[in-house]
Amino acid sequence: MINNKFNKGIILTGLGSFWWGVIGVIYFKYISFAGHIEVVIHRSIWTTVTLIITTLLFSKWKIFFKLIGNKKILAVLFFSGFLIFINWSVWIYAVTKDQIIDASFGYFIMPIISVFLGHIFFKEKLSIKAKLSILLVTISIIYLIFIDFKSIPWVGLIVALSWSFYNLLRKKISVDTDIGLLIESLFIFPFVIVAFYFITINNFNDFDISNPSLMFLLFLAGPMTVIPLFLYVKGVELSGLGPAGMIFYITPTFQFLLGYFLYNEPFNIQKLVSFILIWIAVFIYLKDLYEIN
Repeated sequence: MINNKFNKGIILTGLGSFWWGVIGVIYFKYISFAGHIEVVIHRSIWTTVTLIITTLLFSKWKIFFKLIGNKKILAVLFFSGFLIFINWSVWIYAVTKDQIIDASFGYFIMPIISVFLGHIFFKEKLSIKAKLSILLVTISIIYLIFIDFKSIPWVGLIVALSWSFYNLLRKKISVDTDIGLLIESLFIFPFVIVAFYFITINNFNDFDISNPSLMFLLFLAGPMTVIPLFLYVKGVELSGLGPAGMIFYITPTFQFLLGYFLYNEPFNIQKLVSFILIWIAVFIYLKDLYEIN
């Protein structure tokens, strides 16, 4: 019974990670014709709508109203909502501007940065292997700064830092992932509606009521965000954080492969050296996770 539960968790985290690394990339790349600003707007709007629907389906309104009555939780979710919006915006920019490889850099180092932030803010102990992983990530970034400043994957660094600090804030409160994201999305919602209004009146939008197929395509940005999240979170519940953390690396691995082989993004020798350092850091980090679990 325990093995079945664990195996189901592994499958779900694998599906969620694969969705983020492959399906999500291909989808957002496909709709990049709309421009990264409008794509971010639609992702924010339709994620909110999708989460409202799932909250209704799973009868979670009591949890929702209980949370919005807590000022401390609302304050944390306001700032974490700002961070998740930055994360979405920069990642979509990377996809639309042929910087998927740089974004994958961020996802490779993100768990390691999260471990470091956990040590700084929560006094979580660092093993020797964790310290070595953090050191290698730092060296890889310093290497690019001094050898080829232009090659620094800025989008990857912003993706990694925004997501790591997002997780840091969410650690401070005990909130269901989906309900928390709904409240965060509701904080963002008024701003993206105003942004959508301005791009519409200035005829910068591709969204058109007279084009149902295009409307449906952009609406999918909501489910494309929520479905992998549900799969991964449920998988974590069943298999545990350690195994799920290992499987997560499916995401940046496939992002890198898609960027290099499918979308033919440039990848110079300086970036290769930096990535090799990161991959060694990831290997050490995963070995540490395996030994702990």
